[in-house]
Amino acid sequence: MTADRPFHETEINGLKRKLPLFSVAPDVQIAVFNLLGDTEAVEASARGLSERISAASVDALVTAEGKSVPLVYELARQMSKPWVVLRKAYKAYMGEVVSAETHSLTTGALQTLYLDEKDRRLVERRNVLVVDDVVSTGSTVEGMLDLLAKVNANVVGVAAVFTEGDEPNPDVIALGHLPLFRT
Repeated sequence: MTADRPFHETEINGLKRKLPLFSVAPDVQIAVFNLLGDTEAVEASARGLSERISAASVDALVTAEGKSVPLVYELARQMSKPWVVLRKAYKAYMGEVVSAETHSLTTGALQTLYLDEKDRRLVERRNVLVVDDVVSTGSTVEGMLDLLAKVNANVVGVAAVFTEGDEPNPDVIALGHLPLFRT
């Protein structure tokens, strides 16, 4: 973060962070939360979320490929649960995949999520928790839910470090909320 960039100060399970503000639309800025490379934030986030989740009802954790991968790994490690990453590009070694489309807020484009053949057994007809770093519009979560419905997974909840927007999303287990900043 450059010294002159405005920021939003927040707390993640006792850990303070300054999140840089970036414009995403005319007159609208968001506080960008990036877990990649921030081991302390990953560990604090996973600790906080694991305290709010009933591990007994969760068979596996699922996330979409991207910034939430270190979070789902650490959360799965702390909860002693398997974890699955829904990929955003198909590779031949993935075998017979299940897929769903989603509209990405960050890229502004349609994306496809793929469940690898080897991971299907971990979620099919199992209790799964959907995990993301930040849930704003919910489009990525919707894509994950659509895909998981195709394999009859029982989604027991959605967890994220933060919700984002004008109001917190009460359907998401979250450690905090990031407001939109109107200029």
